Amino acid sequence: MPHAPTDALKRRHDTVRLDIASRSLDALVVTALPNVFYLTNFTGSAAIAVLTPDRVFFLTDFRYVTAINESRDTPYECPDIELVTVDGAYDATLAKLLSSSSMERVGFEAAHLTVSRHNWIAAAVARANPASELIATEGIVERARVRKDAFEIATLREGARRLSEVAVGVFDEVRAGRTELEIAAAIDRRLRESGFAKPAFDTIVAAGPNAALPHARPCQRRLAEGDLVVLDFGGVYDSYCVDLTRTVTVGSASARARDVYAAVLEAHDRAIAAVKPGASRFGVDAAARETLAAHALGEAFGHGTGHGLGIEVHEEPRISRRRAGIDDHVSDEAIDPGMVFTIEPGAYLPGWGGVRIEDDVLVTKDGVDVLTNVRSDLLEL
Repeated sequence: MPHAPTDALKRRHDTVRLDIASRSLDALVVTALPNVFYLTNFTGSAAIAVLTPDRVFFLTDFRYVTAINESRDTPYECPDIELVTVDGAYDATLAKLLSSSSMERVGFEAAHLTVSRHNWIAAAVARANPASELIATEGIVERARVRKDAFEIATLREGARRLSEVAVGVFDEVRAGRTELEIAAAIDRRLRESGFAKPAFDTIVAAGPNAALPHARPCQRRLAEGDLVVLDFGGVYDSYCVDLTRTVTVGSASARARDVYAAVLEAHDRAIAAVKPGASRFGVDAAARETLAAHALGEAFGHGTGHGLGIEVHEEPRISRRRAGIDDHVSDEAIDPGMVFTIEPGAYLPGWGGVRIEDDVLVTKDGVDVLTNVRSDLLEL
């Protein structure tokens, strides 16, 4: 499996270290595995990274020690890594490391450490080194992850290319008489055959009235003539997630289906046209939302227009409307080159059905690059 080269990891460390230094922290304890992977290339199931101004203390157990040592002296080695083998409990090993060092102000990922674990680690460190203090931080590594580097962009571009090829075959799976579950299983099989490690999320196949449920689960319902069918699927390619949605009909589309589809496609296209460096993420969402409102479908679109893609299938930036009481004091955040996210407006009409059209886009210095390449006209299968 390809990994980020050592120089890319070094640049990531430098970016995070600048943020750490701005907060007068001596170190950052990284416990979220996606963040550990971003900083070290580690793909296992258990590890903690402690990033200091000059080292990366890497805590893991005997299951992964050999793999870490084998990565040394390769083009993908994590720079300045110091292996700490966990013998027993991870938190006890972490507390011992923090207590035996000169670290006094140590940041931790508040969103990824439970209260009970924090309390235990803080108490253990305080007993050994009363001068040490654990400081809650929010999103330090996640902020670095928002702007993809060249390695990540190449990986996401290839993943989107493969996903686009999968989509062509997926259309062949849709026909009257098949169940949603059968089609979802066929999509998952095609993803693996195309080089994806696994689906990025539970594949959605929602037909007829079920298409009115944005996150419907496939069931035993059989597709019937005239059904709108929402096909939402994605894959994990070399540890990065890509995502795509198309809506098709079984047989001829009704006039209403054509009208709703045309409105959603217009919203999709206008949102993509709004993507450029410096544009507001709220403004991109508004481009889609106002289009649907003009077609009397504003109330039928309840979710955000898009979400970031990367190591996780849902990450920053969120392309959404400003939420009253939540985003009142949030700046009108601009999108920047290197950001990768989805554009996925939809319209959902309970008891009838729904339409969603989704593509993955990359913000470039000149505008936007649509990474997925799948026909977006209404297919009548």
